[in-house]
Amino acid sequence: MAMKIWHQSFTTLARVPEYDAALRKHIKAVVRPDTEVAVHGTHPGTHGHKKTDGPSTDVGFAYFQSLHMHQFAYAAIMAEEQGFDAFALCTLPEPGLQEIKSLVNIPVVGYGESAMYTACQLGRKFGVLLFIKEMIPQIENNVRLLGLEKRCAAIRYVGFPSSEVIPAAGVPEHVIDIFMDNARQLIADGADVIIAGEVPLSLLLQRAGINRVDDVPVIDAVACTLKSAEVLVDLKRQLGISRSTQGYYQALPPRDRVKELAELYGISKLF
Repeated sequence: MAMKIWHQSFTTLARVPEYDAALRKHIKAVVRPDTEVAVHGTHPGTHGHKKTDGPSTDVGFAYFQSLHMHQFAYAAIMAEEQGFDAFALCTLPEPGLQEIKSLVNIPVVGYGESAMYTACQLGRKFGVLLFIKEMIPQIENNVRLLGLEKRCAAIRYVGFPSSEVIPAAGVPEHVIDIFMDNARQLIADGADVIIAGEVPLSLLLQRAGINRVDDVPVIDAVACTLKSAEVLVDLKRQLGISRSTQGYYQALPPRDRVKELAELYGISKLF
């Protein structure tokens, strides 16, 4: 049976049409033929108005991340109300993922969470490569929230910024060389599975046909996220298994009150 997934990016996709097109092409290739994925970017101005501004403008600051999460939370509500079967938060830092899961009854999956859980099925310890050094503490905290500290070997800077691979055009050889060098350092740290950080890096490696470094698999987190969403929708439909609503972190808040507060803080005007 067909399903609809709301894909939420942390990038304002209208500003990077080549990347947007590459993302949509890859998504179509990895989901089931009858799965519809609606790709959404962030609201214009989310990361500033200069041409050079992007997610990296804000992710080094905890307060900014806490603000951005409200946009994603309201997007999840919109997804449920518009009849989507699942919401996929497709950004490695996953701001507010725990809170967003509590807001809706449809499955909510996170990009980093999906990649890390998949990595644990493919090896004993994973490592993560990032575009943004400042984001390392946040990913370390996400690892702790998932209870995976003993399964994480290291988190490292990949050696180049996202601007080296966005817009998505070709496969720069010097970038691949830098990636391979840093991936091997991650392996030396003890990683036997590599998570290729943010979405642009996953897309670059997919274009380059790289899914292993020596004997170590490289996770395509875009695919992991959407496949996780498909599985959770199947479990809900076929077996009636859905998320817990027990306790403080899982309790479903009254939708009317959520919308009242969204109006108060001006969040709903984004949609």
